[in-house]
Amino acid sequence: MLRKIAMVIVLLQFTACAELQQVINQLPTQGSTGLGNLQIGAGLKQALDNGITKQVSTLALKNGFNNNDLVKILLPAELQKVDKTLRSIGLSHLADEGLKVLNRAAEDAVSEAIPVFVNAIKGMTFNDAKQILLGNQMAATNYLKSSTATSLYQKFNPIIKKSFQKVGADQIWGNLISKYNSVPFVKKVNPDLTDYVTNQALKGVFTMVAVEEKNIRTNLSARNTDLLRKVFALQDQLKR
Repeated sequence: MLRKIAMVIVLLQFTACAELQQVINQLPTQGSTGLGNLQIGAGLKQALDNGITKQVSTLALKNGFNNNDLVKILLPAELQKVDKTLRSIGLSHLADEGLKVLNRAAEDAVSEAIPVFVNAIKGMTFNDAKQILLGNQMAATNYLKSSTATSLYQKFNPIIKKSFQKVGADQIWGNLISKYNSVPFVKKVNPDLTDYVTNQALKGVFTMVAVEEKNIRTNLSARNTDLLRKVFALQDQLKR
């Protein structure tokens, strides 16, 4: 009996995939919608450009991370006890400064994301565009993530390491950790903060791209050009 049920589930999955592919293959062409393949692709690229210009670029500003609750970098789990202990012994100002410099390092790195994203957008095929158009509210964000995450990590990591030195984060955290490790009976810590902040910065970048993607997909007023209105009206029609 279980075997039969499993076979039915597999068949349903294949059917669903086939139906989705059929819809993708039958996207309206120039004659029926006024939109050709090139325009649909251009509309998706424009939407991604908007996300980068409107959202990601703001992260590169001073306090772009620190003042944004969606992406603010908090301490890794192993350092939360450092923060708590330092505050309990009257060193809150040091703990606050430690958090600030982590976020400042991420801000320094984000400007490097924009050219990487631009190259990924330029390389987007029409098939990519169709999949994004019919995808979920994270389809474009996930496309960028799969296309750029490795390159961005490689660009962000050395910048964040250099930024730690520039803003004194290495000295501040060296002092913080030294003070914490000198507290009797605590387990000493020595985390790789460069790797941690690099990954948190990447997470913040893709979070803000997703914010703008969802906005364009669901908010008519966010479609601020004729091309965006036409392309995402097609999305609305296909998802009814």
